[in-house]
Amino acid sequence: MHPEVLAMPQPRTPHHVVVIAPSPVSMFNLAIPELLFAKVEIDGAPGYAVTVCTPDPGPVATTGGLDLHIGRGLDAVETADTVLVAGTGERYGPDARTVAAVREAAADGKRVTSLCSGAFVLAEAGLLDGRSATTYWQLADELRARYPALDLKGDVLYVQDGQILTSSGYAAGIDMCLHLIRTDYGAAVANEVARLALVAPVRPGGQTQFTQTPLPPERGTACADTRGWAMRNLDRPLTLTDLARHAGVSVRTLTRRFHAESGVSPLQWLLHQRIERARELLETTALPMDQVARSCGLGTADSLRTHLVRRTGLTPSAYRTQFSRLGAGAAWAQP
Repeated sequence: MHPEVLAMPQPRTPHHVVVIAPSPVSMFNLAIPELLFAKVEIDGAPGYAVTVCTPDPGPVATTGGLDLHIGRGLDAVETADTVLVAGTGERYGPDARTVAAVREAAADGKRVTSLCSGAFVLAEAGLLDGRSATTYWQLADELRARYPALDLKGDVLYVQDGQILTSSGYAAGIDMCLHLIRTDYGAAVANEVARLALVAPVRPGGQTQFTQTPLPPERGTACADTRGWAMRNLDRPLTLTDLARHAGVSVRTLTRRFHAESGVSPLQWLLHQRIERARELLETTALPMDQVARSCGLGTADSLRTHLVRRTGLTPSAYRTQFSRLGAGAAWAQP
């Protein structure tokens, strides 16, 4: 065999996401993985392969009264890297084959996730015992009462506890899937997917083995212009007074409105955005750490290190090594 043949790079295998559709399944839940994972491209190749399966292939009832034809059975779970259980209108007595499949997937070290009421399947499999988890807020009391061994977080969009992730209902599933993309491929890729899908950028949630709590959804627009202005000026040492001056209100009024719209204080929100910008710069440029820190407003390389380790469990250099989108030997890029 010629040496040049030996040196040829091997094609990268896409991360395999297997979506389990319990009957009757939420059509919206099934649409989310296709909407987001299908838009991930890494070096011109798909980042994910998505397979939808069900215990009994064929017509599957939906919560909307329609039937969907799903051709794959639960054998698809065997080759999954991530298993995602979609929400269902039948929360009690889930199919024993589905329960066994997700339990075995977790035992094999696969990442196991759920959308909305899919958390009931994970709980039935015992995967949430002693773990933090969430589900759609209207179902929270049900889940807690039926499975008291789990630690329910009823006021967050999604929760990660080790290899197990659960999300709340509806659009919170989008947030969780964007979090998965960011975990696998970095913030720059996840934020680009969000832009392509015309949804809100990924909300910081971290990558450590502990419970992840993202920013709450924004609920108003009074401070939207000021948030946009702050995003364009993250390299500046912005203060509460600066933000209030731009909004044309007092610091007290700004703080009250900001918290009502964003669920956090102005400075908490600002720190989230600075860390997110730092992650993108670490992924997409070769700037020295002190320049990354200055460009996102964190000041010094030591400050950057402190905040990034707290958020992700990785030092800036380790984060860059894991998620850099620059090829080997690439020239130093500017932000």
